[in-house]
Amino acid sequence: MFRAVKSLPWPSISGQIRFITTRPQTIYALSSSPGKAGVAVIRISGNNAKQAISKMTLPPTAKSTVTDPRKAYFRRIRHPTSGQVLDRGLVLWFPGPHSFTGEDSVELQIHGGNAVVKSVLDALHHIQDFRMAEQGEFSRRAFDNDKLDLTELEGLADLLNAETEMQHRLALRQAEGGLRKPYEHWREQIIKCMATTEAVIDFGEDENIEDGVMDQVIFDVEKLYTSITSHLDDSHVGEIVRNGIQVAIVGPPNAGKSTLLNRLAKREAAIVSNIPGTTRDVVEVKLDLGGYPVVVCDTAGLRESTDLVEIEGIKRAKARIDTADIKICLLSLEDTTATGLPTIDPLVRSVIDKDTYLVLNKDDVYSHDDLTQLVRNIQSETGAKQVWTMSCSTGRGVDVFLKQMIGILKSKFDSIVANPVLITQARHREHLEHCVLHLEAFLNMPEEDIVLSAEELRQAANALGRITGRIDVENVLDVLFGQFCIGK
Repeated sequence: MFRAVKSLPWPSISGQIRFITTRPQTIYALSSSPGKAGVAVIRISGNNAKQAISKMTLPPTAKSTVTDPRKAYFRRIRHPTSGQVLDRGLVLWFPGPHSFTGEDSVELQIHGGNAVVKSVLDALHHIQDFRMAEQGEFSRRAFDNDKLDLTELEGLADLLNAETEMQHRLALRQAEGGLRKPYEHWREQIIKCMATTEAVIDFGEDENIEDGVMDQVIFDVEKLYTSITSHLDDSHVGEIVRNGIQVAIVGPPNAGKSTLLNRLAKREAAIVSNIPGTTRDVVEVKLDLGGYPVVVCDTAGLRESTDLVEIEGIKRAKARIDTADIKICLLSLEDTTATGLPTIDPLVRSVIDKDTYLVLNKDDVYSHDDLTQLVRNIQSETGAKQVWTMSCSTGRGVDVFLKQMIGILKSKFDSIVANPVLITQARHREHLEHCVLHLEAFLNMPEEDIVLSAEELRQAANALGRITGRIDVENVLDVLFGQFCIGK
C-alpha cells in the first residue's frame, strides 16, 4: 500500500544554486556575447574542468599537451565521444585557486559562428558531470570561494552595463575593490573596539586592564563616526552617475521642448506639433554628454488646464521637476517683451529659481542688440543660473548650449567622481546609515551600560558586513546574479 507523501516546496533561486554547486559537477557556458562573431569564448569551471582538454582537444603531436597555466595552445576541438573535429582554436588552462572562480578552469577560444558554438556546447554536454551553468553561476562560485566580495560583484555587474566613460570608471574602481577596502577597514576597526569593550566586561576588575582603555575606544569610535558620516555626505553623486543624471526640460506649451529633445537625441524621440499640450507624458532620452550619462526628460507644458489627461501630464511634469538633478526651463521669445517676462504663466514662473537654467527659443524674433539686453533683463528678473538663446527648429545655438552644458557637468561632478570611494548603491547607503546610528548610540550610551555598548558596536560591524557580503546576503545575491548573463 502506497502512502501519499506531501510534495516539498522547490527551493529559492539561491537555494537551487547552493544545491547545484554542492554536486560534483563542472559548469560551462558561452562567456562572450551570443550571435555571430569572429571569436567566441567558452568558459568551463569545476573540479573536472581539465577533462575538457583531455577529451575534446587534439594536439599536433602525442607529446604536445596543455600543461602550462595561462598559456594559449592552438588545438583542434573534437567531440568527446564520436571524435569528430568541430573546430580549431585556442585552449587555456587556469588551475584553481588562481582563476576567476577559484576553481580549475578552462577557456576555449573558437570561431564565433552560431553553428560552431552550438556544436562545441553540445559536445561539452556529453562529458560526465558537465552541465550548462546557471545565470551568474561563475560569479557566484567566485563569491563562494572568496575571490570577490559583494561590492566587487556589483561593480562587475555595473561594468557590464556601463554606457558612458564615467559609469565605466566608477564600475571599474568598484570591481577592483575600491569600496571593499575602506569598508573592511572600518569594520575591522569597529570589531577591534568591540573586542576591547568585551574584554573590559569580562575582566573589568582584573588589574591587567589598563586605566583609560575605554577612553581610547571612545576616541576611536568618534573617529570612525566622523569618517563614515563624511563619506555619506556626498550629495548622492555616485548613485546619480551610476543611474544617469536626470535633466528635466520644462516650460509652457508650444515653447519648443519636444523639438529641443529631438535635437539633442538626433532623432524623432518626441511628437512635435503646433497644437499646445501635445506632450502629455514624460518622454525620456539617454545621452552621453562628455562621458556623463544623462537622462533628458521632455515634460508636459505647464499651464492651467481643465483637460483631465493634460492635468495628469502636468502633475507628472511637476513630480519630475522635483526629482531632477538639473532643471532647464525653455521659453519662447515670442511670449516675451523687451522688458522681461510679462506673459509667462505663473505656473512656469514658479519653477524658475537660482538653480534653473533658462533656454530662450526662437531667437530670430529679436535683433542681436535687443536680444542681448533681453537676456540681461530675464536673468536679472528670474535669478536663473544661466541663460542661452537658440533656435530649436534650425539648430542654431544648440551646439554652444551642449558644449557649455558639458562644461557644467564637468565642474559639477568631475572633482567628486575623482574620489576613489563613492557610494553607488542605495543598499550601501542604507547599511552605512544603520552603522552610523549604532555608533552614535554607542557614543551616547551611559558608562554603566557597557554591555549594551558592546552590542551597538556589534550591530555597527554587522551593518558594514552586509555591504561586503560577510553576513545576511542571500536575498541580495538572488537579485544580483539575476543581472548576469549565463557565461558570467
